[in-house]
Amino acid sequence: MNALALGASRVSYETRVYFRSPDTLFFTFLFPVVMLGIFTTAFGSAGNVGTAPDGTGGISVGAYYLPGMLAAGMLLSGLQNLAVDIATEKGDGTLKRLGGTPLSPLSYFIGKIGQVFATGILQAALLLAVAHFVFGVDLPQNAGSWMTFAWVFVFGTITCALLGIALSSVPRSGKSATAVVIPMVLLLQFISGVYLQFYMLPEWMQNLASLFPLKWMAQGMRSVFLPENFQTLEPSGSWDLPLVALNLGIWLVVGVVLSLVTFRWIRKDA
Repeated sequence: MNALALGASRVSYETRVYFRSPDTLFFTFLFPVVMLGIFTTAFGSAGNVGTAPDGTGGISVGAYYLPGMLAAGMLLSGLQNLAVDIATEKGDGTLKRLGGTPLSPLSYFIGKIGQVFATGILQAALLLAVAHFVFGVDLPQNAGSWMTFAWVFVFGTITCALLGIALSSVPRSGKSATAVVIPMVLLLQFISGVYLQFYMLPEWMQNLASLFPLKWMAQGMRSVFLPENFQTLEPSGSWDLPLVALNLGIWLVVGVVLSLVTFRWIRKDA
C-alpha cells in the first residue's frame, strides 16, 4: 500500500514536469495534432478517401488520418517520451538519487504510467476536438464504438508505456537517447498506417508492421472511426478486433517482463 501511495503521489509530479518541458510538449503532446492539420490541409483538395468509381462516397482526408494519429499519440506519449525521459534521468543521475530514497521501482513505474495516462487522455481529447470542430470530422454516435476506443486506448497506452520503460535501457547516455529512440518510432509510424494508407503498402511491409503493436493500435482505432466498408481494405478483410486484443496483450506481457528485467537505477556498466 505504501508503494501504491508513493506511486500515486508521483503521478502529479511527473505530469507537472511533463508540461513544463516545451520540447517534450511539442514533440509528444501536440505533434499528432499538428500532423493531422498538415495532412488534412495538404491533401484535402485531392478529394475523399475510398470514393466509389463514380466519385461518390468516401470520407475526408482528416477523418481517414484521425485513427492513425490517435495511435501515434499513444506511441509518442508512452514509448518515445518515457524511453527518452528515463534514459535522460539515468544519465544525469536522477535515477541514482531516487534509488537511495524509499521510492521503489513499482512506485516509479506507477508515476510514469500514470503520467502517460493523464497526458494521453488530454491529448486524445484535444485531437478529437480539433478533428471535429476544426476539420469537420464526424465522431462515432454509438456506445459500442466508444467502448472499443476505450479498451484499445487503455491496452495501447499501458503497452507503450511499459515498452518505453524497457527501451530506456538501450541508449548508453541521455544525450544519445533521442538519436536512438526517435528514428525507431518514426519508422514504425511510416510502416504501420499512420502517415501512409496501410492498404497501399507492399505486403512484406504490412507483414513487418504486424510484428509490432502500433499496427494493431491503428487498426483498432480505424474500426472505431472509419465506416464499416473500410474493413475490406485491411489485409484480412475485417477489423479482426480479437486479434488486435491478442497482439496488444502479448506486447503488454512482453513490456512487463522487459521492464522488470532491464530496469536499473543506474546502468550496469556505470
